Amino acid sequence: MFRIGGQSMARLVSRTVRSGLRHYAKDVKFGADGRASMLYGVDTLADAVAVTMGPKGRNVVIEQSWGSPKITKDGVTVAKAIDFKDKYKNLGAKLVQDVANKTNEEAGDGTTCATVLARAIAKEGFENISKGANPVEVRRGVMNAVELLVTELKKMSKDVTTPEEIAQVATISANGDSSVGKLISEAMKTYRSVLA
Repeated sequence: MFRIGGQSMARLVSRTVRSGLRHYAKDVKFGADGRASMLYGVDTLADAVAVTMGPKGRNVVIEQSWGSPKITKDGVTVAKAIDFKDKYKNLGAKLVQDVANKTNEEAGDGTTCATVLARAIAKEGFENISKGANPVEVRRGVMNAVELLVTELKKMSKDVTTPEEIAQVATISANGDSSVGKLISEAMKTYRSVLA
């Protein structure tokens, strides 16, 4: 064994690995341990977002790095605020944040519902994988189910055209405030008459 200044070379190398080089190493988790950490992140994010769901949903207070806390009932805003120090929990949360963000970009609403559905899909998927299912086949099954569901929803969908229907949809989006629903319906009616 080599000695440098009274220290063995093995101890010197060990200390170097611990102090500097280790920061570049990847921390890897496998199996149930990794899934449990990811699912914790999924669950925590979904729990925080789920309280905002529907017309009786509640507000969430979000700590800001500066200024006053933010109070919101918007699912995607709550989802974006979730950040874990543990990277595996954070990985699970990021999966669901992506769902909320994509829903917000595509539809502009429904992020809370999408988050709750994503949690249910993740839980079922992780449970099936824990029981021995092939993860690739689980994903393929989810994607096939999504395709079928979208087809069925398109068949069931109905165009909203009358002022009354617009008021109903707007009232739901305004957390049950019918005065806002009526106001939006009137604005849409005026907008259509200007274009005509």
